[in-house]
Amino acid sequence: MSGLIFPGIGHLYLKRYAHGIMLFAGAASAIYYLVSVVVTTALEVVNKVQSSGAQADMSVITDLVSQQSSGAGQPTNVAMVAFAVFWVTGVADSYRQGRAHERVAMGAGEKEA
Repeated sequence: MSGLIFPGIGHLYLKRYAHGIMLFAGAASAIYYLVSVVVTTALEVVNKVQSSGAQADMSVITDLVSQQSSGAGQPTNVAMVAFAVFWVTGVADSYRQGRAHERVAMGAGEKEA
């Protein structure tokens, strides 16, 4: 579930609430930052296009987006890497937790038989 839906969901499903909330909060923070950068860049481009009074040509918009996004490079890259780390950590750890849960359940089943 962490790999398909969002980091931390698999842990919540396995009732590992502390790990799940930490992974979810970290990934959500990274996504929030990335979305805020995209929205800010889009608003700045729209304002520049409107203030120039020129025809909204695709090449002009592309150039403006390139200029605006070049300034936000390093923090944006860090946020993307952080999100990827939370995602991979969530998948790997929820798999590990699930396997441990299965081993405990199988051990309990063998003792009953």
